[in-house]
Amino acid sequence: MDDEMQKQWYVLKTLTGQEQKAQRQIVAQARTAGMCDYFDIPVDPAKGETLNDFNVVVPVEKVMEVKEGKKRMITRKVCPGYVIVRMALYADAAHKQINQDLWQFIQRIPGIIGFLGGTTTKPRPITDVEADNLLRRQSAEEAKKPRLKVNFNVGETVRVNEGPFMNFNGTIEQIDPDSGRLQISVSIFGRSAPVTLEYWQVERITDHPEGV
Repeated sequence: MDDEMQKQWYVLKTLTGQEQKAQRQIVAQARTAGMCDYFDIPVDPAKGETLNDFNVVVPVEKVMEVKEGKKRMITRKVCPGYVIVRMALYADAAHKQINQDLWQFIQRIPGIIGFLGGTTTKPRPITDVEADNLLRRQSAEEAKKPRLKVNFNVGETVRVNEGPFMNFNGTIEQIDPDSGRLQISVSIFGRSAPVTLEYWQVERITDHPEGV
């Protein structure tokens, strides 16, 4: 049997906020317990390695958040509550016999509450295409400049707090997360005029349940 061919991608569900803890524990305990062969985890730690170097992945993206007029970089999980893992869970190609050592190993990882897909006793792997889509998104997000995250919506009324239109109210007409700009419509001498501003130049004056 070719062990490499038996490795497939699975989605593990975790307790809220414990994705990276579970990720760290899988890697650390696999090394301690001699279980690395079931995964794509090198036995010996390498200098400068990161957990996402291995196929035990918590996909994340970097986002520039604007809050109270200040910008800050945050790291946001792409799939909150999940860890994507490539492992040889089944001992046969027909997926009838689970490798019990690995099964018990996963059950003991703190923060892991089960598998996504299949049944409680027979997890179903995701396809390579599905895994690649997640991993490509991870790679793309790391390569490009951070995306801005601000809680504004088209149609929302905001107040300008910076620049020549300071203290004017306006309605958001367009939002461009990549450039970090809003186009708002303000009333000047009784006429509506479009104005392009940075996110941090405006503040919310109406409540919306959701943001972008």
